[in-house]
Amino acid sequence: PSVPRHTNRLINEKSPYLLQHAHNPVDWYPWGQEAFDKAKRENKLIFLSVGYSTCHWCHVMEEESFKSKEIGEIMNKHFVCIKVDREERPDVDKVYMTFVQATSGGGGWPMSVWLTPDLKPFAGGTYFPPEDRVHRVGFRTVLLRIAEQWRENKDALLESSQRILEALRHTSEIRVQGQGSPPPSKEVMDTCFQQLSRSYDEDYGGFSKSPKFPTPVNLNFLFTYWALHRTTPEGARALQMALHTLKMMAHGGIHDHIGQGFHRYSTDQHWHVPHFEKMLYDQGQLAAVYSKAFQISGDEFFADVTRDILLYVSRDLSDQAGGFYSAEDADSYPTTTSKEKREGAFCVWAAEEIRALLPDPVEGATEGTTLGDVFMHHYGVEEAGNVDPMKDPHQELKGKNVLIARCSPELTAARFGLEPGQLSALLQECRQRLSTARAQRPRPHLDTKMLAAWNGLMISGFAQAGAALAEQSYVSRAAQAASFLKTHLFDPASGRLLRSCYRGKDNSVEQSAVPIQGFLEDYVFVIQALFDLYEASLEQGWLEWALHLQHMQDKLFWDPKDFAYFSSEAGDPSLLLRLKDDQDGAEPTANSVTVTNLLRAACYSGQMDWVEKAGQILAAFSERLQKIPITLPEMTRATAVFHHTLKQVIICGDPHSEDTKEMLHCVRSVFSPNKVLMVADGDSAGFLYRQLPFLASLERKDGKATAYLCSNFTCSLPVTSVQELRGMLSP
Repeated sequence: PSVPRHTNRLINEKSPYLLQHAHNPVDWYPWGQEAFDKAKRENKLIFLSVGYSTCHWCHVMEEESFKSKEIGEIMNKHFVCIKVDREERPDVDKVYMTFVQATSGGGGWPMSVWLTPDLKPFAGGTYFPPEDRVHRVGFRTVLLRIAEQWRENKDALLESSQRILEALRHTSEIRVQGQGSPPPSKEVMDTCFQQLSRSYDEDYGGFSKSPKFPTPVNLNFLFTYWALHRTTPEGARALQMALHTLKMMAHGGIHDHIGQGFHRYSTDQHWHVPHFEKMLYDQGQLAAVYSKAFQISGDEFFADVTRDILLYVSRDLSDQAGGFYSAEDADSYPTTTSKEKREGAFCVWAAEEIRALLPDPVEGATEGTTLGDVFMHHYGVEEAGNVDPMKDPHQELKGKNVLIARCSPELTAARFGLEPGQLSALLQECRQRLSTARAQRPRPHLDTKMLAAWNGLMISGFAQAGAALAEQSYVSRAAQAASFLKTHLFDPASGRLLRSCYRGKDNSVEQSAVPIQGFLEDYVFVIQALFDLYEASLEQGWLEWALHLQHMQDKLFWDPKDFAYFSSEAGDPSLLLRLKDDQDGAEPTANSVTVTNLLRAACYSGQMDWVEKAGQILAAFSERLQKIPITLPEMTRATAVFHHTLKQVIICGDPHSEDTKEMLHCVRSVFSPNKVLMVADGDSAGFLYRQLPFLASLERKDGKATAYLCSNFTCSLPVTSVQELRGMLSP
């Protein structure tokens, strides 16, 4: 590699995204006091660029503009330029994205915002081409115009930025209105179901025509809706919508049939041509959703997809110390000699490549059939490529194939005169050969940043899958990751979580010079993970840590005046707004998940003020939940859990004895959205007995493992048979 011509301050950062820009001719600063002081001292505007390392258009804007010497000179002359990794600093990202969305009607990354020296935004957008185009103003033009405005009309700009900030403060407030009670669960659930049902794609599943996102929050909502309406046509439809969507996604090109795991989203209606990056938060949530689909349906297909996701994460996104990496990029070099990266290059195939890899004749098939014939038919491979040119604006996928299961195994087997069992083994052999060939290609960039929140989502995925599939190795992997968080992303002195750590040289785990403190989402997703891990492992230490973190979350983020939690803590003068997210998107919003966390925490601790807090959050979001619950499906789901009261399933018995294990297996194999599981093992000095003294009054009947179903700490009659227990668990 040649010696870089330029090096800026980002070379001292740990974030892979910031390091990608360390050799731009732009004099980038990280977000921090040094940049703010320079802007004030020199009376310069700030240009803020926010993105993340696997963002395709961020790469494009860097190549076109930030690597341009001429544009770099304009930026350095007129602005103090700051680069932010939105995954490290979601707080900064949210403040300025709120501004961009409010003023331009859209948003996305890269986000480009111009700020006054005191950090108030007055102009912004997303991607800009370097030069003017027919319908788009170029980045160079925008830079020069804004610099001129600052010279000529500084007072007007300052006044306008102040007005904008006041308007943003006003519109972003979420507070309890009127009498302040939680909205009625039945109406909110029904409205959300109807809104999802109207946007559902009957043919291909999912909830829009294109682009199509996995949206696990919608699927979790539908499973809960089904559980509460099992005997009604609406309940049956909710289940059908969720399972059909999951099947179509697993068959589609959004699912990596060779390398496992799921890509970010599909650009078309058919789940066929994806944006190829793979994000940890998708894998964690989808592993949990496919586990639930298996619990509900008993269909091994869903268990296999769960295993597929967890294989990918264990192999490709796992740090040797136990944490999980953030993402894999969409772009990579097609060959080792290529000069330019292409989107999807690592994952797509030319027909002749597949023929060359799979030339063998197939025994027992119709005359002259090769492995290639069978594989290409099953996965929709076409000689000229199977990507619609409309979905490939840059012609990066011309002549290539994105694999998509076009036929059922039965149809493919019948087509070639094979037995279904024989076909399954053949396709497995074909995928293995393609996987070996693909391993020779240059890999996409791996973002080795490790985030507390996303690690939390992935721990939940492993823990829930381990419980539902009765797979102890998944529970152990979840526990290993939770131990990693406690070692590397938790400060025992302050009792607080940290946001991020990084893979360093020699595969060590590194922390930045000034560690970033955890945000609300870090606490919420880690607490959820620890509850899931307790239910899967019965290790009470995870429960104890979860309750400690819940107290800390209350202290740092709770809004005692208007209720619900702020996304970031108070006291950072560089943050103009403290916001509360109000939309469940690719990840559920933290306030949505925390409702269920609080209800679980109350069940494990007996602290009923947490139930009150859960109700206050629902009251704060009440208006939105009643009008457009489709924007908050996870919080909508939580309203049902709140109103139906969580059931404590308590098993008295030795966790290692066979009768207790049978009962645990029964509880874990049944999908029941409003239960918490605990084992009363007779250890009166244990953490649970100290939290819940009433456990001491529950005992084993006739010396056998015995189950109790409790609600608000009042318990049912004891049962000792698995059949009775199963009956108790079904609503």
